[in-house]
Amino acid sequence: MDDAAVLRRKGYIMGSNLGESSFAKVKSAYSEHLKFNVAVKITDRKRVSAEFLEKFLPRELEILANVNHCSIIKIYEIFETSGKVYIVMELCVHGDLLEFIKSNRGLPEGVARKMFRQLSCAVKYCHDLDIVHRDLKCDNILLDKDMNIKLSDFGFSKRCFWDENGRMILSQTFCGSTAYAAPEVIQGIPYQPKVYDIWSLGVILYVMVCGFMPYDDSNVKRMVRLQKERRVIFPDFLTQECKDLIFRMLQPNVSHRLRIEDVLSHTWVQGKHRKSYHTCLNNQ
Repeated sequence: MDDAAVLRRKGYIMGSNLGESSFAKVKSAYSEHLKFNVAVKITDRKRVSAEFLEKFLPRELEILANVNHCSIIKIYEIFETSGKVYIVMELCVHGDLLEFIKSNRGLPEGVARKMFRQLSCAVKYCHDLDIVHRDLKCDNILLDKDMNIKLSDFGFSKRCFWDENGRMILSQTFCGSTAYAAPEVIQGIPYQPKVYDIWSLGVILYVMVCGFMPYDDSNVKRMVRLQKERRVIFPDFLTQECKDLIFRMLQPNVSHRLRIEDVLSHTWVQGKHRKSYHTCLNNQ
């Protein structure tokens, strides 16, 4: 049975193609039950690795079924056939953050602040539940009709666990994209996954306000050397507060890198109104 027929039996009328990778595609669809358009991510089991099927996909489905936050993509339904997995989610009509940044050649700090605060609130919500994303990047941040961000693609996410001494068990799997990856991850060093997410947030904010990447990943060895030397080049037009936040997130020494609470309480994120970050949490 083809995808259109499978979706039709579930009450969805399949529409246009929204995106495609080597093992999954995203289609628009109209929900006869909800009475509005949705997006459907269709993963082909035959095109993914055994490790993905046995480890990453079950994690993603379990986490998506249990998170509920205004800045995380809303999941309406998950169902499976023998060959495919269908994830029905909210449709973000303005595409992803990367394309928005490219079309504007970088974002004014005021616009970036609002979006980055929403993203950081979503990450804090996950971290408070001991969930880490491990693939934070501009491509995985979607924009809804009101230009609010929605964190998506939890394919590398996992729950954190603790040893008998109360220490978080380190992760060892390389996850995410090299351009957004922390130096300890690129080097294959067991890493603290929550702290890894913070590095990726630093890269995202840099891209938002600058319009380009902080490091060139075409030469990974050189990139890691620059990261470890704490060399971050900022355009002159950025405010000192913005530079300070990015620099503190892009610390190669994990003990010096900000935690998510520190990010949300930073003066740049707070802005003029100095609102508590708790106001952006919304367990709907």
